[in-house]
Amino acid sequence: MAKGKENNIGEFGEQFMQFKHKPKEAIKHLKKVKRGECIAALYHSEIGDIDIVWGVVTDKIKHTGYGLSHIIDKHGAEIKSLGFEVEDFIPIVVQYGELSLSKTKEEYLLESRHFRVVIEKAYKGRKKQWLLTAFDLRKKPRK
Repeated sequence: MAKGKENNIGEFGEQFMQFKHKPKEAIKHLKKVKRGECIAALYHSEIGDIDIVWGVVTDKIKHTGYGLSHIIDKHGAEIKSLGFEVEDFIPIVVQYGELSLSKTKEEYLLESRHFRVVIEKAYKGRKKQWLLTAFDLRKKPRK
């Protein structure tokens, strides 16, 4: 980081602003530093800017949590089995996945043939579009 240039601190820790619309670079950065969030790293034409948060893995056995760390923990091997790295895969699903709303209309769902990416529309009651999680649709029946 350049001298005199500081990142803001948000709900998820340090906010990295230099990755706007650069999801691959943002994901690689978060994988390296393992903290914070990259503001507006993802973009979808019908949703707008989407933040990528590092998040947490709350249970290593059940693979629960949220954010990029959770996606890597729970689905990293499955994403690799499809021939992708997570930094390539997530932007593809966000860009080209079929868009819908969750039943509660609290989340955007972007779905490819094999995976669903979930974009949360708020955090603690405030508007904030951020990458929550992903699901391997090959393991669960589609509804």
